[in-house]
Amino acid sequence: MAPAGFGKRSLAGQPASSAADFALLPAREAAIASFIDRLPDGADISVKALAKVMDYGQCALRTALNFLQRAGHLLRKREHVVGSHGARWVTRTWFSRAARSDGEWSAGGDASEPVQARDRRPTPPPERSRGYALLASLGRRSPVLSLSSADCAALEPLVVEWFGRGAGEEEVLRALAHGLPSPVHHPAGLVRSRLVAKLPPRPADSERAAPRVVECAKCRAPARPEALVGGECGVCRGAVASVQPVGALSPERVRARAAEARAAASCDPAGLALSGVIGTGG
Repeated sequence: MAPAGFGKRSLAGQPASSAADFALLPAREAAIASFIDRLPDGADISVKALAKVMDYGQCALRTALNFLQRAGHLLRKREHVVGSHGARWVTRTWFSRAARSDGEWSAGGDASEPVQARDRRPTPPPERSRGYALLASLGRRSPVLSLSSADCAALEPLVVEWFGRGAGEEEVLRALAHGLPSPVHHPAGLVRSRLVAKLPPRPADSERAAPRVVECAKCRAPARPEALVGGECGVCRGAVASVQPVGALSPERVRARAAEARAAASCDPAGLALSGVIGTGG
């Protein structure tokens, strides 16, 4: 038997035992489930205890118990318990002859009872944010600025705005606690006023820069980013016809014109003047 409260606990409302129990389980898991089902409440059904009385090793038993838990016959909960001898972790175990879903386990009174009564320690306070912690420490910096928990929660968004604009804790504390009037009649009102009045400007947008210039990876022609597909412009991809500058001739047309001019010059003495005109780019 296990120590009181930590052995097997049968879930209430189970059907009567029959030969069909655990028939859908694999042979090993069915045999272990049948053995546990016959044990009285309070029996130690840990892996080590079962290994001492069954023909299975600890590894096989651990695998089988994990299977029974997934199948809905077993529920194990690890809990932190504080007693007269200190704190320790324990495992509570419930067993059901009929497979149960997660929702059915949660609804079972026997399974939920130890969770509700397991630990009488007070609930730990929620984790404080950076802004709340700064406001709570303000009273140590200047006792006349001691704030209540409600004041800290109400003023926290204003401190968060300071942090968002690049201010550190020490900068905020100096702005709130330096040069205080005497006396301070309303600490929360004074802190709120200073948080609003002394709020630093937003930092310059360092990300704002000149427009990005992109170019085709193949011909190096400048282009809009959305015009590049796979890093290439439409001309290089063949999706757009090449456009010649206004008044420009293709290389083939230039060569043809030059051939015509040379032929005319060889046949006509006046062609010498024409050749001179062509040579000057006219």
